[in-house]
Amino acid sequence: MTTRRLVLTAPLAAPALLVAARASAQGAPAPAWQPDRAITMIVAFAAGGGTDVAARTLARFMERELGQSVVIQNRAGAGGEIGWAELARARPDGLTIGFINTPNIVTIPIERQARYKLEDFSPIANVVDDPGGFWVLPDSPWRRLQDLAAAARAAPGQIAYGTTGVGSDDHLATLAFERATGTRFLHVPFNGSAQVKNALLGRQIQLAAMNMGEGVGDFRQGQIRPLGQMATARWANTSEVPTFREEGFDVVDGSLRGIAAPAGTPQPVLQRLASVVKSVMEHPEFVTLANQQQLPLRFLDPDQHRAVLTGMNETYSRMWREHPWRE
Repeated sequence: MTTRRLVLTAPLAAPALLVAARASAQGAPAPAWQPDRAITMIVAFAAGGGTDVAARTLARFMERELGQSVVIQNRAGAGGEIGWAELARARPDGLTIGFINTPNIVTIPIERQARYKLEDFSPIANVVDDPGGFWVLPDSPWRRLQDLAAAARAAPGQIAYGTTGVGSDDHLATLAFERATGTRFLHVPFNGSAQVKNALLGRQIQLAAMNMGEGVGDFRQGQIRPLGQMATARWANTSEVPTFREEGFDVVDGSLRGIAAPAGTPQPVLQRLASVVKSVMEHPEFVTLANQQQLPLRFLDPDQHRAVLTGMNETYSRMWREHPWRE
């Protein structure tokens, strides 16, 4: 009689991870993780948009640090859900990473049955923190946020404001302003910030809720004017613009754009990638390009990035229970 033996084998680990594991087992300092082939960076939005431009700029500098290509793959659709679902399902070996944007990465699983959840990702580093802002035409009678609030109280639901969509950071920030001031505006959603600006310039709306980085170029050309920025402190590129808090309104909001990997990615890999991103963000050439692209930079390491995302998840979950924003 022949006896058959069943042999169970574990999935093969990436070579760089095996080297690190063996060195650790032998008590020797593990070498820094090094990718042995090209890295794929998933961008959950279309090519040519703000997130895509930022990702491609970052990727170019990461290639220099890592000695490997960083290939951008655009997986647009469903407000980012398609790309992020693909990232969540990727192998957690450091060779597939992705750009993640708030609030969508947090709010999509709150609003609906999504194909991912926040816990499916391992944050690597935050790169951009673009605060929200309120924008008007230069000849608008509103010079300060107090003027806007007073006008909205006098005409409930009649002041039209544009955003990049229901549930966007612009929309949620305006809802927070309404609650803080006891006012009500008329929401007009658009597909992107360019359409919001065009509607403001065409006087189809009286107020635009947009990130500061999206409006500062037109501001410098004298086409639009900011009433306030939703940062905790004034962004250096718009240092003359007061924060909402300085104007007496406790509204802090904006859009974080950072890098994440699938959950389960080994800690040495996350730390190595985070150190690369940090080094890139300190490079004078990258900083110059970021300023040209109007990208407010803010580095957060993996633990800091996770803490911010977790805090947002708690805040938006509470907001959804109390004031669902679906229209």
